[in-house]
Amino acid sequence: QVQLVESGGGLVQIGGSLRLSCATSGLTFTRYIMGWFRQTAGKEREFVASISSSGISSRYGDSVKGRFTISRDNAKNTVYLQMNTLKPEDTGVYYCAARDKNVGGEYTYWGQGTLVTVSS
Repeated sequence: QVQLVESGGGLVQIGGSLRLSCATSGLTFTRYIMGWFRQTAGKEREFVASISSSGISSRYGDSVKGRFTISRDNAKNTVYLQMNTLKPEDTGVYYCAARDKNVGGEYTYWGQGTLVTVSS
């Protein structure tokens, strides 16, 4: 079955960096657009970033532009999220998700999430 497994979350100081990974299995990775979302306290789930199946193009949420970078390694079936200049408002559970590039609509597969805590 399809599995998305996030890792790399943890506690980091304000202004610090973290790199999240999402390892996938059970799907043809190169068919999928990959995204990162987050759930922060008291807010709706928020789009963070996405990357095309080829890795050529990416999009970012306004709150993370210029600080976060999404990338993928199609040989390893893994997507990454490099997070720099972290702020307390970045604290939350981060989820990776996959959407078939040939099918419109919502993201189909989701990971279990990894917690990021940004604190002084």
